[in-house]
Amino acid sequence: MLKFESDPMHAYRTHNCAELRAANVGERVKLSGWIHRKRDHGGVLFVDLRDHFGITQIVAKADSEPLRILDGLRAESVVTIVGAVVSRGAEATNPNLPTGEIEISADEVTVQSAAQELPLPVAGEADYPEDIRLRYRYLDLRRERLHNNIVLRSQVISSIRRRMIDLGFTEFQTPILTASSPEGARDYLVPSRVHPGKFYALPQAPQMFKQLIMVAGFDRYFQIAPCFRDEDARADRSPGEFYQLDLEMSFVTQDDVFAALEPVLGGVFEEFANGRKVTPAPFPRIPFRQSMLKYGTDKPDLRNPIEISDVSGHFQGSGFGLFARIVESGGVVRAIPAPNTADKSRKFFDDMNEWARSDGHAGLGYITQKGGELGGPIAKNHGEEATRKLVTELGLGPDDGIFFAAGKEGQAVKLAGAARTRTGEQLGLVDENEFKFCWIVDFPMFEFDEEAKKVDFSHNPFSMPQGELEALETRDPLDILAYQYDIVCNGVELSSGAIRNHKPEIMYKAFEIAGYSREDVDTNFSGMINAFKFGAPPHGGSAPGIDRIVMLLAGEPNIREVVLFPMTQKAEDLMMGAPSAVSLKQLRELNIRQVEPPKS
Repeated sequence: MLKFESDPMHAYRTHNCAELRAANVGERVKLSGWIHRKRDHGGVLFVDLRDHFGITQIVAKADSEPLRILDGLRAESVVTIVGAVVSRGAEATNPNLPTGEIEISADEVTVQSAAQELPLPVAGEADYPEDIRLRYRYLDLRRERLHNNIVLRSQVISSIRRRMIDLGFTEFQTPILTASSPEGARDYLVPSRVHPGKFYALPQAPQMFKQLIMVAGFDRYFQIAPCFRDEDARADRSPGEFYQLDLEMSFVTQDDVFAALEPVLGGVFEEFANGRKVTPAPFPRIPFRQSMLKYGTDKPDLRNPIEISDVSGHFQGSGFGLFARIVESGGVVRAIPAPNTADKSRKFFDDMNEWARSDGHAGLGYITQKGGELGGPIAKNHGEEATRKLVTELGLGPDDGIFFAAGKEGQAVKLAGAARTRTGEQLGLVDENEFKFCWIVDFPMFEFDEEAKKVDFSHNPFSMPQGELEALETRDPLDILAYQYDIVCNGVELSSGAIRNHKPEIMYKAFEIAGYSREDVDTNFSGMINAFKFGAPPHGGSAPGIDRIVMLLAGEPNIREVVLFPMTQKAEDLMMGAPSAVSLKQLRELNIRQVEPPKS
């Protein structure tokens, strides 16, 4: 359709596809969008026209030019429609569409772009193989659920940015090309053309830069920061890159960081919860060791009411020889209640045991109860009186069963945590309409590395130890706690954070305990340690993951569903063909010779 100067209509649209209502009946309008669906009703063609905003129904009358054009187009072709807004009538109204009371009687159609046969359908939410979805991501993103997820992501980031600014934080941008750091995950390296043989690294996080911003005298910093780590993908972690709300504050205690972050995260979740409950501030604080005991993880899902107990003492000298021997050899026994399982068959308990074995564990023992009557080989061998004492101490009802995880403490903790999660899911105990937050605090500063046979940092080497220099000089390193904290929601770690170690003498001593010399610190962390020698304020911060926040709010099990252009599990971009080979000319410019990997 030609547009003349006297024509008041825009070249492509007067309204979007979610805008028209009954009040617009009688108006002549122009819409542009994609053909979502077509339906032929006895010579009359109905078309759902879709754009970013929504869907409007178009009707093309029998034997009309618009019908001829639309009938010859495939789904996802882009068209411009001109026509009158007409009422559908009460009997034909679609209550599921905001535009469901009206339709457009088409009298002009302009084809903007005809679509070829699609490699995957846009209409509907049928699941498709990952490689097809990622290769044609632009088509995948037209699908309603995914499209809404990406819009939600944008809204969440906007909300976070507003809230941070309202709290007095200032947004800064830190470098993308930086130096490689020996701590953390594997770096992505970028060769330097003007410095042959030297490499930049993409930042795993703006950790050192944000601390230097505090040293520079700025008080409250934040940014929505891109981070790059060459590590394997997981359901809650993208390969290659991710984004986080990076923040740092000067002259603060741990409590001050919590008080700043809780209204931001709590407020964002309340804003987009759609009726789901959100933990009110202040969020519960759970010491690391207590979390590992009660929940078998430092990322507890508090929607699950089951709590694990240590019952090792009950099996010392017990008639159940297997558990007695484990305890006598320094192992532990952990009990995981299985509430109201009297109506469950023995198969339920046996299946849990088989699940544990299939996951690489020795097995999951159990005791059953039905109206207080004990069952299972553990109860029989342990003895009724001793078993009754155990049940009473755990505060169990007469229809509650018990699962047991036994072995070396690390193995038992891992199995107990996984069994708690699976039991809660199998018994329907997890409330899906709730967001439960908590802080995990008091992480150990150091841990013993069994492979290297040495003490190493357990969490963040730049954290302030509780007790500062005195603790480092007088206490067993494995007993020293740090001002480190994680914020967890529904079993997902949203961020790690810490009050930072801003005193050079404490940093040198902490790294010495972990096996680093003074020279190592000066070489590997020169920018930070040198800055601290010129006056550094006490400071701390955190960095909640944007992708994980949106994943939880969208109710998605995989982070890929809330990322605009994600990569495959092997960190490949199938759509753009990355990573790709480069020309010999480019390699020569970078002074790089390609070495073929050894053949297996």
